[in-house]
Amino acid sequence: MNMRTGRVQEILGLKGVTRDASGLAAAVEKGLPRSALLRAVARAGLTGKARDALLYRVVPLATFKRRTRLKIHESEKTERLARVIALAELLWEDQPAAQQFLNTPHAELAGRTPLESAGSELGARAVEDVVMRALYGLPV
Repeated sequence: MNMRTGRVQEILGLKGVTRDASGLAAAVEKGLPRSALLRAVARAGLTGKARDALLYRVVPLATFKRRTRLKIHESEKTERLARVIALAELLWEDQPAAQQFLNTPHAELAGRTPLESAGSELGARAVEDVVMRALYGLPV
């Protein structure tokens, strides 16, 4: 099992899912429970309006209230958010420090926060690149 995959599953609160990338992919394709999004947003360390903005950027409020399961595109966004959080926690080895990183603008991300950048797959890849360079001691 890839350590990041296991951490992503833990962040999302997935139980009874094969603990590998194929199990995570199957859960995303089936549609994650909305509790997975709530868990990921809570793990990002935001409160109040910033927390709500992150949640509703993935699923609009009216839609979120109606559903028990997310659609595939919403599940993919939720998994991407959890993946970025897991990677930050791997780098910092401390949840509060990871949350500070996730919510602080970064020059390598055009002055956006890692959470803002994670709104798209390309942005999430840029965050992953920054974190991986830091893990390997390369300039960031």
